[in-house]
Amino acid sequence: MWKAYDELAWTEAWLEDPAGVEEEVASYHRLLKEHAGRPVREVLHLGCGAGAHDRALKRHFRMTGVDLNAAMLTLARRTNPEVEYHQGDMRSVRLGRRFDAVVIPDSIDYMASREELTLAFETARHHLHPGGALLVVAKPRELFHDNNFAYVSERDGIHITVLENNYVLPPGDEQYEATLVYLIRQGGELDVQVDHHRLGLFSQATWEQAFRDQRLDLHQQDLEGIYEPFMIAEGEYPMRMFIGVAPGGQAPAG
Repeated sequence: MWKAYDELAWTEAWLEDPAGVEEEVASYHRLLKEHAGRPVREVLHLGCGAGAHDRALKRHFRMTGVDLNAAMLTLARRTNPEVEYHQGDMRSVRLGRRFDAVVIPDSIDYMASREELTLAFETARHHLHPGGALLVVAKPRELFHDNNFAYVSERDGIHITVLENNYVLPPGDEQYEATLVYLIRQGGELDVQVDHHRLGLFSQATWEQAFRDQRLDLHQQDLEGIYEPFMIAEGEYPMRMFIGVAPGGQAPAG
């Protein structure tokens, strides 16, 4: 298990960027309202993490969250006590009900192979009402490149610096490596932790095919400027919002 989502999960509260999350969620809300084939009231968030996105999403929708990591869910429940959370794997979880939309805004990269990506899409499709929408934020391989980030925060006598290096593996791997170095200073003591993540990185064509395989009518739009402020050198961190709409349903009100 990754340290970032287990013993270091508590650092999420120190490092989150509320303004950036609000900007992201405003885009998600607009796209769901614009494209979904039914009014969007109940939303399933796969890979919800510590609940930062849900804090903004819950102002627009009735949220249900799923995450693999117990430590992250503890934080999410504390942040959003009115949200229903379940521990589960987005590749296999089945909640026994459907939603107006499913969103995966922050964790689809952890599907490290096409097989895992397919399973996650099958899970999302299984939980959609007719006319429901699946919103995924992804990094098409054609747009992604090596980069470095620095995140810094200090409060309650604890100073945290996190350095993140993203390294794109050769094309045959369809993956990239994210290596994080945590420098945590508390009470005059320095704790250094290193965490290594191997993540999926798929072509534009692969993303489009994943939506076609689930018979979802695809729309897309770029999401820019969210992580650029944290880049160590000048550059871009392009992401793309894909929204697929299931057949059936009704036109959304408004």
